[in-house]
Amino acid sequence: MNKRNLEILGLEEGATKEQIEEAYTALREKYLEERFADGEVGNNAARMLTKIETARNELLSELAEAENSAENGGGTAYTKVEELIKDGNIDEAQRLLDSFNERPAQWHYLQSVVFYRKNWINESKKQLEIAMHLDPGNQKYKDSYTKLNEKMQYDAANHASEGANQSAYRGQDMSGAQDGQMGGNFCTDCLTCCYANLCLNCMCNMCCN
Repeated sequence: MNKRNLEILGLEEGATKEQIEEAYTALREKYLEERFADGEVGNNAARMLTKIETARNELLSELAEAENSAENGGGTAYTKVEELIKDGNIDEAQRLLDSFNERPAQWHYLQSVVFYRKNWINESKKQLEIAMHLDPGNQKYKDSYTKLNEKMQYDAANHASEGANQSAYRGQDMSGAQDGQMGGNFCTDCLTCCYANLCLNCMCNMCCN
């Protein structure tokens, strides 16, 4: 279990769901009372409310993942999502992601990769931003975000040279009209671009390493 999250809640390794909830509830009551205090005490209480909320959610997600692993005969559910992405089974990867009740940073990262494979670039970027917000120290997320921004800038330059709106992608038309999968009409010439292929390989390799 995440050591930092355990420390925030004052728990030890192997904490149960009940212990996590009890610690969270007690701390929440404490910081809710202090939140309206003057000066640094109030500011610290506001910060701690956010921290204990995140710690609780991520620890509960870890427990749920462990339960899923036991039910699935070994291997985490996230690993299964990564394998599905590797195999190109994007619809099944999305179905599995949708089945998660808890959605920590890793969930949003994998959702970003799935959106990227569907060519839903803007949605992919939003999910990566959420992942980095939840886990700001994760270098893999930062590197993926850099690669994605490079691709967006490259595409924007190409679209500008073609006389298109820079914010539009081949898969998200100017009017915002979308097909049944939200991402719009997929255009295969996007994948013929060497740079796009490079970005795709980078994201997928980072996801599954």
